[in-house]
Amino acid sequence: MSAWQGKSKGSPLGYRIFVWVLKTFGVLPAYFLLRFVSLYYFFFSYSASRQIYLLYRHKLGYGRVSSILKIYKNYFLLGQSIIDKVVLMSGIKNKFTFNFDGEENLLKIADMKKGGILLSAHIGNWDVAGHLFKRLKTPINIVLYDAEHEQIKKYLEGITGKPNMKIIVINKDDLNHIYAISDAFARNELVCMHADRFLPGNKTITTNFLGQDAKFPKGPFLLAATFKVPVSYVFAVKENNMHYHLFASVIKDYSHLGKEELIPNMLNDYSAEMEIKLKKYPEQWFNYFNFWE
Repeated sequence: MSAWQGKSKGSPLGYRIFVWVLKTFGVLPAYFLLRFVSLYYFFFSYSASRQIYLLYRHKLGYGRVSSILKIYKNYFLLGQSIIDKVVLMSGIKNKFTFNFDGEENLLKIADMKKGGILLSAHIGNWDVAGHLFKRLKTPINIVLYDAEHEQIKKYLEGITGKPNMKIIVINKDDLNHIYAISDAFARNELVCMHADRFLPGNKTITTNFLGQDAKFPKGPFLLAATFKVPVSYVFAVKENNMHYHLFASVIKDYSHLGKEELIPNMLNDYSAEMEIKLKKYPEQWFNYFNFWE
């Protein structure tokens, strides 16, 4: 089985080269260099490319040639998302623009002072959107797996500095992240997490996704059921080289439901939002394992 292991690809040297190009020549020359790096992954990452091909060919119904071309574009857009994150968080001069559908929903959920969950996926580039969270004027806690290559992580922190948001690290060996999330809700803060990946051994819940049963991590939905906080589904996708489109759904309040009802209802809403974004922006789901197995 091709399963996600919670790790990022790349090397410190690769990041250093791109940061040098960014600081010396700017964003567009870095994108030009990225085209050759993307070709490398296109030709030599067979396992990942096969999974993306199956998504485009058999789940989304694209033709063979179109599916192959989308594999390359997927790698290219993934590389762009990493470059854009470095640019924005390190203050490198840029011409990025944004429009935000549903920003009023996030302002409203912050004003409710109940805490809340912002549920996203590995679709687009929510790291870039997170850079704009300061506009909400409320603390944001980002929940993530701390499984990036340590050298890359330290190098990026040296370039971008520490994140301006609180980080809650998931460690499968203890429950400290649960206590940290509980404390965040007690302080009426927002918690943002992805719900489209899980590590082997994690508890899962199943629903129909793109016509076939797929497993999702149970944790994010269980948190909403336990703490009864409002929820919004959030995404940030790239529409051209310099423009991002951000989305935040209307606030979902599941507090009137019991746990056995809440979890499948919330999962169905989340997977439906994912399907909408995936069908509109198919090259921007950065998923490189068999999601349905």
